[in-house]
Amino acid sequence: MKRILLLFSVCAVLFTTVAARATFAATDISGTWTGDIATPDGSSITLTYTFKVDGAKLTGTVQGPQGDPIILDNGKVDGDKLSFDVSFNAMTINNEGTMNADDTIKLSTKASDGSFPPGELTLKRVKAADAPKPAM
Repeated sequence: MKRILLLFSVCAVLFTTVAARATFAATDISGTWTGDIATPDGSSITLTYTFKVDGAKLTGTVQGPQGDPIILDNGKVDGDKLSFDVSFNAMTINNEGTMNADDTIKLSTKASDGSFPPGELTLKRVKAADAPKPAM
């Protein structure tokens, strides 16, 4: 009986360790990400996100082709899910996404007041050597 209990305990510990590693690996989104989003006129713009995760808190910035980076607000990470808001020009864009196994993030955007059409984009991780250099 003791052997069965010991075997069960070892299996439970191994399962918990593997599950925890999978969870932490899925939420490791700290770094630079980029993706293209369609604009209302049918063209697209490239957005660059810089994320930092501290527990369940997500912070960072987003930058488009023009202008300074915009700080992310209300950022959260829960497993493979993330959410944050971006506010500019008196408008708040709500963002919700999912980290995928192929090291991409599927992100949906929606203006809180409906003034901007909803959008979707897929973010790809930028390798450190390929990261954009800050403007001087």
